[in-house]
Amino acid sequence: MAIVQKQPEKQLGLAAAIAVVIGESIALGIFLTPAAMAKSLGSPLLLGLVWLGMALMAMCGALCYSELAIRFPESGGEYVYLRVGYGERVGFLYGWMSSIVMYPGVAAALAVGSVPYLAQVLPLSQRALAATPTLVLCLFCVINLLGTRLSGVVLSSVNILKLLVLFALVGWAAVSGHAHMSNLLPLAARRPGSDAIFPAVAGAAVSAFFSFGGWWEASKIAGEVRNPKRSLPLAFIGGVTIVTAVYLLISAAFLSVLPIERLTSNTAFVAQFGGVLFGDAGARVLSLCVLICVCGGIAALTMAAPRVCYAMAQSGAFFPAFGKLHSRFGTPANAILLQTGLSLAVLMLGAFDRVLAYIIFSAVLFLALTASTLFRMEKPVLAWWYPVAPVLFIVFCALISFLILMHDPVPALVGIAIVLFGIPLRRFFIPRQAVLPQTAEGS
Repeated sequence: MAIVQKQPEKQLGLAAAIAVVIGESIALGIFLTPAAMAKSLGSPLLLGLVWLGMALMAMCGALCYSELAIRFPESGGEYVYLRVGYGERVGFLYGWMSSIVMYPGVAAALAVGSVPYLAQVLPLSQRALAATPTLVLCLFCVINLLGTRLSGVVLSSVNILKLLVLFALVGWAAVSGHAHMSNLLPLAARRPGSDAIFPAVAGAAVSAFFSFGGWWEASKIAGEVRNPKRSLPLAFIGGVTIVTAVYLLISAAFLSVLPIERLTSNTAFVAQFGGVLFGDAGARVLSLCVLICVCGGIAALTMAAPRVCYAMAQSGAFFPAFGKLHSRFGTPANAILLQTGLSLAVLMLGAFDRVLAYIIFSAVLFLALTASTLFRMEKPVLAWWYPVAPVLFIVFCALISFLILMHDPVPALVGIAIVLFGIPLRRFFIPRQAVLPQTAEGS
């Protein structure tokens, strides 16, 4: 007999679910990774092929996650799927890794990453700039506490604005006369100064993976999405399609305005591109665009991440207090406060870069493990893309993991140790977990 988890009200529509996919994927990296990838690869065609390869990986993953979200329309995402597919211990290890360690680091990194761009837009003192990350995290905490409907509206609005701004940049580059197709030619030939082909492609693939990263977060809000069997597959597939189009168009706009030969560094690129398009006001305009993208990412993350803690507490795998809903607002308030508190702690310690370096390898492994749960379901998958999509996704994840491990094995191994530390830690949280039944498939 399956337990029935207490779920928040279904107040989120398709727009909010798509906004989570887009918001997490398109953040700070949109203005940094294309320039660095183009400089290393030295060829517009190679850059486009890397983006399309990563889009194929993301689409395979989106199909897998769509199937899992249809079968288990509950908040919690990967925690729910891994718990059903591999048992309580694996589910807990994922929850410990993501909600207690990784997501606080990601939120802190995004908040800190916004500071240099805010300084370009507003004449703030150093003290005010130093306080900005804390204020940003607290602001989105309050928004998420006050109601899922409110946070969904904010999330959708910010990410719609983000898309409008990005497409406007592409449009302005095209109609202003600053974009020249000749800057993209020859498409295939590699420019002088490019990196060696294998390390260039390997590094670009890892950068592209990070840029696309986050599309899977929509699974974490499944329990609060109206008509999840229809909305979540559309959100995953539609969101990944939009993200792919944005990265291809933005990369083409960047390189048609600034040829590869003129690219210097990631940070200088934003000023270069803005200066060509908008003159003296370019740095300020582009900085404002970056801030909008970062806010969209933080909005998506702060909505999705607490649902893992909430799902863990609901299943008995975490302190019961974090599985309660606010009596008035109907939000997982304690889980939201915990996530924000952890993000602020990481922020004060200045450890967010190390957290991300240590955990990203483990995170990729959990993505592959999540897709593999489709092979362990009682009811077989009958979709036309099965088993090709999960196999391809797992192979892609294995390749990305290998590249990360080859690039810098020490943080990867430290990350594995952090994840495994959850095994003894689990005993303190859940003395009664072993007797709790798992969520039934399709419940």
